[in-house]
Amino acid sequence: MKVLVAVKRVIDYNVKVRVKNDGSGIDLANVKMSMNPFDEIAIEEAVRLKEAGIVTEVIAVSCGLTACQETLRNAMAIGADRGILVETEVELQPLAVAKLLQALVVKEAPQLVILGKQAIDDDANQTGQMLAALLDWPQATFASKVVIADGHALVTREVDGGLETLQLDLPLVITTDLRLNTPRYATLPNIMKAKKKPLAVLKPAELGVDVSPRIATLKVLEPAKRKAGVKVADVAQLIDKLKNEAKVI
Repeated sequence: MKVLVAVKRVIDYNVKVRVKNDGSGIDLANVKMSMNPFDEIAIEEAVRLKEAGIVTEVIAVSCGLTACQETLRNAMAIGADRGILVETEVELQPLAVAKLLQALVVKEAPQLVILGKQAIDDDANQTGQMLAALLDWPQATFASKVVIADGHALVTREVDGGLETLQLDLPLVITTDLRLNTPRYATLPNIMKAKKKPLAVLKPAELGVDVSPRIATLKVLEPAKRKAGVKVADVAQLIDKLKNEAKVI
């Protein structure tokens, strides 16, 4: 069974995000970039399925700038067999990424697609669902446990009320939640081996996909700074402030 895993290059989660002075977007100058943490979990799950003998090939896919090749090399160091970069300078939105992945699914014919449930830069949580709709495949989002056997998958997913377990037929789209697994660290020997693994570079036009943005960002602002708290003498004063100052009751 072949598995396709989407990985995204994002600002490292340890970095404090800065907004440009003109409010046109996020300042990326000299900022450390890394693989989206949810996508690390997706790669780890695919590699574990391969180690269990369920999967025969793991293909890592990324869409974006040339620098995304580094992210793909990291995915291959974790255990992906090869990588595909859909290279473009255009700022990609979830629908465009979903269409690119759909074209690659048609091209590569995997039986399973695994994505992180969301990227930590835009927090859109849309690509996996859009891809499943475009492919007309079943989907299991927010997966915290995946068991594949006999041509179907048992996926435990996190919902507001607790946990839900679904049985779905393959082919299938899965998006990963934090508690699915703990990604391994890429060892130095595997990092060196990843440099020799095949990495194909395609353009959106080669896949017949229009990636033109459909949403325009008008302005980006930092969240308002939180005001310092105050102490109140008694319950009556607290109620008064909640009613007349905060206006929440």
